[in-house]
Amino acid sequence: MSLIKLLDIATLGDERGHLIALENNRDVPFSIKRVYYLTETQKGVPRGFHAHKELVQVAVCVSGRCLMKLDDGFSEAEVWLDAPNKAVVIDKMVWHEMHEFSANCVLLVLASDFYDEQDYIRNYDDFLELTKRA
Repeated sequence: MSLIKLLDIATLGDERGHLIALENNRDVPFSIKRVYYLTETQKGVPRGFHAHKELVQVAVCVSGRCLMKLDDGFSEAEVWLDAPNKAVVIDKMVWHEMHEFSANCVLLVLASDFYDEQDYIRNYDDFLELTKRA
């Protein structure tokens, strides 16, 4: 099973421009309960560095680009999010980091649940220990 799960997102539009829609349980493989976005990330400042015990997310750069690094404790993978119709699923128990944000990057994230600090794993060694036990 591949660590990189890209979504096939249709781009609609005409000479006036494009429209990209993401719908619950259709384009996005869960019901969306939270939406947030990262913007104006300073040059050379990576983000993320955590995993979630249960939360599943979809990330897409609606503007600009960034490098997404994913790690399930057994394998690692990287993917550039560099188009508004290119989204990646971040499954539960996947350590994720975002690097090399472009100056105009807006990274939109759709989440399967509301914010819950108890769901976060913020220490990489703890994450590795939990993946070994699973």
